Amino acid sequence: MARFGYIQVIRRCNQRCRFCSNPDTEALLPVAECVALLDDFRARSLGGVLLTGGEPTLHPDLPEVIGHALSRGIAPRVITNGQRLSERAYLATLFDAGLRHVHLSLQSHLADVQAALTGKADSLSRLTKALENLGALGVVTDINTTLNSANAGHLDLTVAWLIERFPWLRHWVFNNLDPTSQRARENPDVIASPIHFELSLFRALKLLASTERTFRVERVPLCYMADFAHCSTETRKMIKSESRRIAFLDERGQVDDSVLRERYGKADACEPCAVSSICAGLFACEVRDFRDTLHPIFISREIVESQV
Repeated sequence: MARFGYIQVIRRCNQRCRFCSNPDTEALLPVAECVALLDDFRARSLGGVLLTGGEPTLHPDLPEVIGHALSRGIAPRVITNGQRLSERAYLATLFDAGLRHVHLSLQSHLADVQAALTGKADSLSRLTKALENLGALGVVTDINTTLNSANAGHLDLTVAWLIERFPWLRHWVFNNLDPTSQRARENPDVIASPIHFELSLFRALKLLASTERTFRVERVPLCYMADFAHCSTETRKMIKSESRRIAFLDERGQVDDSVLRERYGKADACEPCAVSSICAGLFACEVRDFRDTLHPIFISREIVESQV
C-alpha cells in the first residue's frame, strides 16, 4: 500500500463543526506551494496525498492541484464534508481532473444530529446527494466519522443506514475527536468518554466485518476495541514503524505524525495490559482526563501483530 502525505490546501469551510480540529482562517495555499509540497512528497517516496482543509473543495484551483499530483505519480484523494459534491457539475470538474477517491465526513444518519454537529441544516441531505453523485461516477468513497457525545450511541445505526442506502461503500474510518482543538474547548459537551461509545462502536465494527467491509479506528485505546485491535491506526503504525507526513496551513508547518504520539497518555492500569506495548493509549489526557476508564486486557499481542 502506498505511503500517504497530507496537505491542508485551505482553512476556510462551509460548515461549522462543533469539534473541528482545524477551524476557519483566511489561509489558502497557492498552487505553486502545493506543487512544491507534492515534489517534496515525491522525493520522500510518498505514493499518495490527501488534500484536506478546512474544506478543500472551496479552494478555487483544486482541480489543478489534483492534476499536478497525478503528473508526479502521486494518487490524490480529497477529505471533504461533501457539501459541494452534491453539485453534480462541480464534482464532474474534479472527476475530469483525475479524482477517483474521496473521504466523506458524515457524523450521523439522523438529520437533526448531523445539522447540530455541523451548523448546517441541510448537511445530511447534501451528503446524501453527494453519495448519489459519487456512486454514479464510480468514485471510491470512504466514510469518516468523528466519535463524539452526539453520535456515540448510534454509530452502528448510521453504518447500517449507509450500507442499505449505498451498498457500494467499502471502507470506514472512525476518529475519536481531538479534545485540544479550539472548537472542542468551546463545546466541551461534545467530548465523549470511551465508555459512551464502546458498545455502539463494537456493533458498528462487527457489522462492517460481517459484511466484509474494511475499517480503521483512530485515537481509541485498545481496551475499548479489543476484538478489533488490529484495526487501530496507531497500533498498525507502531507495528509497521510507519508515520504520515502532514503539511499544516498554520504555524505547525510540516510535521511527521510520529511526534503526535507524545500527546498520548496511559494509566497505572495499563502496565499489566498484554498489548500495552502496541497501544498508543489515550490522546490528550490533560484536557479531559479519562485515564480512570482505561483498563488492562489480556488478548494475544502476537495474534494482533500477525493480523496487522
